[in-house]
Amino acid sequence: MMELFTIGHSAHSLERFVELLTMHGITALCDVRSSPYSRFAPQFNREPLKDELMKRHIVYIYLGSELGPRSSDPACYTGGKVQYSRLAEKEIFHRGLDRLRKGMACHRIALMCAEKDPLACHRMILVCRHLHADDIHIGHILEDGSIEDHRDAEARLLELWKISPEDLFSTPEDQIARAYELQSEKIAYTIKEGQENYERY
Repeated sequence: MMELFTIGHSAHSLERFVELLTMHGITALCDVRSSPYSRFAPQFNREPLKDELMKRHIVYIYLGSELGPRSSDPACYTGGKVQYSRLAEKEIFHRGLDRLRKGMACHRIALMCAEKDPLACHRMILVCRHLHADDIHIGHILEDGSIEDHRDAEARLLELWKISPEDLFSTPEDQIARAYELQSEKIAYTIKEGQENYERY
C-alpha cells in the first residue's frame, strides 16, 4: 500500500518544520499553496524553504498550479467564491493527482499548505478527498508531530458538522460527501470586493 502525508506549516520555525518531516521519514515535500509565499511566515517562502529542505536531502516540488485552492479561471467561481467541485473537474487537477500517485512509488511524500488543522485546509477537503483510495493510506501530521489517520479526520469532520453516522436515512458515503461539501463552502477562497481579476495568491 502506498502512503501519503499532509502537513501545515502553521507558525512553526523552519527548523521545527523540517524536524517534523524528518521525524516521519518524508523524502519529498509537495507544496500545494496557490502561491508559495507567506507574508506572515516568510521562512516558508519558496526559496528559503527549498534551500533548507535540500540541506536535509528532501526534494521540494511545487504543485500549487495543479492542486492549489484558487484558480485564474472565472468558471471555477460562483458569486466570487471558489467551487472545489469545479476545481476537481479540471484536467490540470487530475494531472496533479497523477503526479502524486507516480511520486508515491519512489518517495515518501507530504503535501504542504499553511493551516495547522487539515480540516481547515484544502489539502484534505479538496486534494485528499479525491485521492483517497483503498491502495493509498493518508496520514495528517499534526502540530505536535502526531499522525491523524485520514479516516479519523473524516470522523472529526462529521462531528464538526453534527452529521450522525447513526442516521438511517443516508449512507455513510452520502454523509461524508455532505460534510465535505459543507466544509468546502466554509473554507473556500472568496475574491475580495473590488478585486478585478482572478489572480492566484
